[in-house]
Order: sequence, then C-alpha cells, then structure tokens
Amino acid sequence: MLVYWLLLGYFVAGAVMVRPRPDRRPGPTMLTIGAVLTALAIGLRYEVGADWEPYKFMFSYAGYAGLDRLLAIGDPGYQFLNWSVRRIGGELWLVNLISGIVFAWGLLRLARVQPDPWLTLVVAVPYLVIVVAMGYSRQAIAIGILMGGLAALERGAPILRFSINVAAAALFHKTVVVVLPLVIFASQRSKLLNLLAGIAGSILLYDIFLSQSVEGFVRNYIQTEYNSQGAAIRVAMNLVAAIAFFMFRSRLRLSPTQMRIWTYFSLAAIAMPIGLFALPSTTVVDRLSLYLIPLQLAVLPRLAYLFKAQSLGRFLIIGYSALVLFVWLNFAVHAEYWVPYEIYPVFD
Repeated sequence: MLVYWLLLGYFVAGAVMVRPRPDRRPGPTMLTIGAVLTALAIGLRYEVGADWEPYKFMFSYAGYAGLDRLLAIGDPGYQFLNWSVRRIGGELWLVNLISGIVFAWGLLRLARVQPDPWLTLVVAVPYLVIVVAMGYSRQAIAIGILMGGLAALERGAPILRFSINVAAAALFHKTVVVVLPLVIFASQRSKLLNLLAGIAGSILLYDIFLSQSVEGFVRNYIQTEYNSQGAAIRVAMNLVAAIAFFMFRSRLRLSPTQMRIWTYFSLAAIAMPIGLFALPSTTVVDRLSLYLIPLQLAVLPRLAYLFKAQSLGRFLIIGYSALVLFVWLNFAVHAEYWVPYEIYPVFD
C-alpha cells in the first residue's frame, strides 16, 4: 500500500505548501514531476488491477496474430499499440507505461486549467489514478485523451477540436463517444453551429466505432445481466459532485464555458443512478460513469471556496480524498488485486 500513499502524499504536500493565486499559474516543474511519477506508477506496476490477466492475454496474442486480425477485434488503437510493442521486442510494461504517459498528460492538462491544480490532483489520485488508470488500460488512455480535450475546450477550443480528441480516444475504447453530445454547447461560439457539429460528429463517431458492436454490447452487457460490483460506488461519487455543482455553482468561480461543460456532465451524472435501477446490467452504467469522473476534478477542489477559511476547506478535501483511498484499499471487494503493489521485473 505504501506506493499508493506516497503518490497521494506527494500531491497533498503540494496542495498544502503551494497556495493558488488567481493572478499566477503554478510553475510546471513540480506538477510535471508529479505527472511523471503518476505515469511510472501506472506503467511499471506488475500484476496490479483486476483485469491484469485479460490484458496480459491480449499482449501475448499480439505476438503471433496478424495486425489485420488484431484490428478486427476492436479498440484498434490499443491493439496496434500491443502489436507495435511486440514487434520491437518490448514487454507488457512498455504498453502500460505508454498508457500511463497518455493518461498523465491528459490529467495534468486538465488540472492546470483548474484554479487549484494541486488540490485537483489530490482528488484524482485515490480513484481515477489508482483504481481506474491502474485497472483499465484502454479506458485510461481514452480518459487521458478526453481530459486533454476537455482542457482545450475550457481554454476556448472549438467543438471540432474536441471531436478529434474524442475520435482519437475512441480508438482505444469506443464507448467514450457518448461524451461528445454532452459538450456540443460548451463552446462560446454559435450554439447552432455547435449543435450541428455535435450532431454530425456524434453520428459519424457512432457509425465508425459503435454501429458494428451495439448488438454485441447489448447481448454481452444487457441481455446477460452482467454486473459490475463497483458500479454503485462510482455512480455515487459522481452524483456527489453533481449535486454539489448544482447547489453551489454560482460560487465555484466557473467561466461561462466551464459552467456549460460541467452542467451537462452533472446532468448525466444525476441520470446514472436511474440507469442502475432501470437497466438489467449495471456494467453499462459503470462503463459510462468512468467518463464522468472528470466532473469530480472540476467540482470538488472548488468546494474549498465555500469556506471563509479556505485552509479548512482544502484540508477537508484532502481528508475526503485520503478517506476514499483508505476505504478502497481496505474494504473494496477487488482491492486484493491492487495490494501489494509490485514493480514489473523490467531488468529480469
């Protein structure tokens, strides 16, 4: 467990020592070092994560299957990554390290457009980094690219650029395309143009990435009533952020673009609990909820502003994050797949 606590501790130390100033963005050095440590922790893990064996099998399969056969399986970006690493004589740790680098890049970009990057990363570590990025390699890359796109969108980038990010993310896990309709109005440009671009982009991405797999998705996840044991927890954590957003959004120091982005994410997060009861499979809701986790990074650190003494608010957010990590490591059903943390025998 020590590695997980040390990783959280690094960002906690930054959050305690570095006070955010609205007139100055934080220097990149220490934040970048934190992103590098995050990428290394994700990439060099060994037999960590509940899906370690399936990913190990996919990597092994890429050693003797042809590229055309691998691409036909689905998630072509991830299959191509496995195939490429095998062809240069690399091992699974290299695939995971590349996944960790892409994820950490997106996380850092999103954190740096928030008013308190250090506290944002504190919120990210216990669940998004340790549970999601170390457990789901394909989704980790997709979420990393998604967060990079969200950061660009918050800086005023057009919907077209965000759509390109979503398309790139869908190469690694196609379900990420469901995020695109949530942000079609996020740009400050013409709402009509955004709507048309969003609809066209959604249709195109659906046709490319999802149309051929919807039947299998319905059969495997819905008709078979396949369930994820952690779905309710993930949905609940997003729901807390969504409720906090609607309760305090006028006091969260959000730009108009940020307000629109996180309004749609919050509405989706509120709809997810309905899906838990309405759908026979919780896995559908669980997979979609993964892409709403950035809402927590945007909302929870800003709750510190609600306190007259912001230091108290910051320590409460830090305490909440530490509690999430403690509960996960000690009481989660699948925590045994994360403990102990082992480093890949790179030099064996």
